[in-house]
Amino acid sequence: MSTTVSNSLIDPWMLGSLRVPNRVLLAPLAGIGNWFVRLQAKRYGAGMAVSEMVSSHAIHHGNEKTCNEMLRIDPAEREQGPVSIQLFGEDPAIMRSAAAHVATLEVDAIDINMGCPVPKVQKTGAGAALLGDPDCAVAVARAAVEGAAESRAGGIPVTVKLRSGLRAGDESGFALAHRLVEEGGVAAIAFHPRSAAVHHKGTPDYALASRLVASLPAPVILTGGLADAEHVRTVFAETGASAVMLARGALGNPWLFAELVHGREGDPSPAEVMDELDWTIDRAVEHLGEERAGRYLRKFYPWYVARLQLDSAAARQLQGSLQLALTLGEARAILDSAQRPLAVSR
Repeated sequence: MSTTVSNSLIDPWMLGSLRVPNRVLLAPLAGIGNWFVRLQAKRYGAGMAVSEMVSSHAIHHGNEKTCNEMLRIDPAEREQGPVSIQLFGEDPAIMRSAAAHVATLEVDAIDINMGCPVPKVQKTGAGAALLGDPDCAVAVARAAVEGAAESRAGGIPVTVKLRSGLRAGDESGFALAHRLVEEGGVAAIAFHPRSAAVHHKGTPDYALASRLVASLPAPVILTGGLADAEHVRTVFAETGASAVMLARGALGNPWLFAELVHGREGDPSPAEVMDELDWTIDRAVEHLGEERAGRYLRKFYPWYVARLQLDSAAARQLQGSLQLALTLGEARAILDSAQRPLAVSR
């Protein structure tokens, strides 16, 4: 039995008892989706944002960096919409403990990662490896639901993000989704209709996603391959999903949220891109301090440089200079220098 969904991405919807203001969400981005990345998505229109995946074991054992940095929720982010924390792990008892702790924070939902294809995660039995052990997957999900309820009266919605299967042609994720809802008590499934083996390559099987929407008695959040507004609108309508979740397509591109939620048209100007990168740099320093932020931001620069409308040679030169910058101050000077010709060209 399928759930009834709206055909508009800007309509509110219910995730269990949680009202989400629209149907365009930020996906969990491993190593990236901290509080200021989530805040950025919400500033441009995201109805909810999910954190980068956080180890249930690290939370259970009170790891300082995990609990102080990865679980940080800034008041500004909290004010702009629901927050979900994604956990990963393979041990139901540990997951129960981690979910109980997370539920004491100012979070609105918990997501469980059952789709990460990275070998070092799968080797622990977590992530996509749980597709191959559905009994354990259900037990982990049920433990999260129960752990959250132990810490907060009535609990909070627990969702699961999973792949279609481990290998091409494998639909184990489709079957597991039903068990997670019916036996595990999860409130929704975030479905990436690619196998774990292909990572982010190939075309997602949106037809399989449509079948899941039609048969699952819970909302299906579609993710995978959603990199431009027209395509997002098309597959949202065709699959009947309750919501969409933007991942790699939103990296350095918060304007995609504005297109889908606020009707923005056109690419950002170079000035807008530079302003947003400046904002990101400031937030990274606030989060990590100057020295650590300088290293951390190297993964961010390519996303913004690609949107500056530079010719290929100039883009390569700017990107190379930023990667070689020894300090954040040096990187800022490089960006300041790059803005002058951009200003003249406008």
